[in-house]
Amino acid sequence: MIAHVNGVVTEKFENSIIIDVHGVGYEVQVAAGDYELASLQQEFKLYTHHHIREQSQDLFGFSSLAAKRLFELLISVQGVGPKAALAILSLSAADQVRSAIANGDVTFIQKASGVGKRTAERVVVDLKDKVGLPTTGYAIVKPTQATAPQGDDALDALIALGYSLGQATEALEGIDVELDSQTRIKKALAKVML
Repeated sequence: MIAHVNGVVTEKFENSIIIDVHGVGYEVQVAAGDYELASLQQEFKLYTHHHIREQSQDLFGFSSLAAKRLFELLISVQGVGPKAALAILSLSAADQVRSAIANGDVTFIQKASGVGKRTAERVVVDLKDKVGLPTTGYAIVKPTQATAPQGDDALDALIALGYSLGQATEALEGIDVELDSQTRIKKALAKVML
């Protein structure tokens, strides 16, 4: 499996980018926010999900580990394939999509291309308890270079330590986001250990 790619963005298409990694070009399908973040001839790292089917192999890339985990949760829902999951993640930044699911916002999920009302309801029912605590007053913002950070390093670190997206989100709940990542991780781990 290909866990991540790190290289220079050489080409951009409608829903994918090509990253040159030491002379090998990987075509990676990305959500709208990550597409905007990728600049031609600039180095870019994506965490990847290698999706293998009988007739094809596709790479789906995410600028944060939390977005990758949310994608994997989305494709675990019956009726949600990788393209639909990517469409859902293209609605807004990954944390805002997670918040919409946690808050049971079926209307928001239904706005994704190719996602109907039943599928959106299934996403909310199946994942509401798996994505962590709902965020109060979440605002849905279309991700752009200015609004979509490379990811929450503290959240990514907790996921890398083996916590699920929901557990990591809950552990970081209430910890000041202005603190440096290392302090936030320590406080979250102390909270989990209690």
